[in-house]
Amino acid sequence: MGSNLLANYGQVVSMILFVIGFANLLLNKNLIKKIIGLNIMDSAVYLFLAQMGYIEGRKVPIMTDGVQKFSAYINPIPAGLVLTGIVVSVSVSALMLSLTIRLYQRYHTLNLDEISMILKKEGA
Repeated sequence: MGSNLLANYGQVVSMILFVIGFANLLLNKNLIKKIIGLNIMDSAVYLFLAQMGYIEGRKVPIMTDGVQKFSAYINPIPAGLVLTGIVVSVSVSALMLSLTIRLYQRYHTLNLDEISMILKKEGA
């Protein structure tokens, strides 16, 4: 069992990071901390994809030395997915932070419980 953990340390680290981010997302009431938790989860997914896309002993798929066998190169799709995910993650984080700023300007707090109490008072 121990040798499997050491051989798959990248996957283990990504799972631990994902759990940390998910717990942060669920347990914190502060909106900024929730955004940080979501970004940690995103990073864990990118680490997992990069780790699964890497194959020991293979090169990046740029044919410079004339080798045209498919088995000599790694699969470029996971790297493309990671890059696309990073772009989407930055956009979502920017949107969430801008909405958080607007919420703070209106309610003067970042605590979700306090915001929901204010909303209940306004609705009554």
